[in-house]
Amino acid sequence: MAGEVALSRMILSDQVKDHLLQAILDGRYPPGGRIVETRVARELGTSQAPVREALRDLEALGLVETAPFRGARVRHPTADELREAFVVRSQLESMAVRLAVPLLTDAEAEQLAGYLGEMRRAARADDAHAEAVADALFHGTIVHVSGNATLQRVWRMLEPFSRTYITLVAPRADRYRIADFHQPVLDAFRSRDAAAAVAALERHYTIAGAMLEDLWETPPASLTTLSAERT
Repeated sequence: MAGEVALSRMILSDQVKDHLLQAILDGRYPPGGRIVETRVARELGTSQAPVREALRDLEALGLVETAPFRGARVRHPTADELREAFVVRSQLESMAVRLAVPLLTDAEAEQLAGYLGEMRRAARADDAHAEAVADALFHGTIVHVSGNATLQRVWRMLEPFSRTYITLVAPRADRYRIADFHQPVLDAFRSRDAAAAVAALERHYTIAGAMLEDLWETPPASLTTLSAERT
């Protein structure tokens, strides 16, 4: 019985973690925003214990930080951390590309094209969140097609960190340009040219990373406003 209770609590904690992770990615909890255990527990109809465990897991992923008497907040990463994350993602996805190109089906290539189309539509609609979601789906599809479970697991640890950052700075970035970075990657996949796909992906991360990093040096005013509203 004790084992069943522990398993049930662990499953509930995972569900709370997924809920909070989605809220962070959606921008409901921006970097610097406070996450109140009692409020989350009340919203989800659960006790504080699984919320606390979920926050510990998110802290281990580097998305949340906790302090005595101050509770939990979404971490505001430094430019150095973001630069490092982009370098690691570039290397991981380059490996995924080499594995994915020989396995890619025509349907999956069209799926990538669809996500690129969504990025461009979101840019036209001035929807930074939708563009970040489509961007994540584009890259996630490449990692998934690689078929390497370990690679997928490591990539998933970095993706929320990067997507939260991209969502926040995208309103001030050239979003059409960010979307266009993906076209050479898609073209290389369609021609089944792994070397060209890797080169296009690495160029994408180099240029986009530098562009977004420049914007991150001065956080947008909305960050301070949203953080204050959630305290």
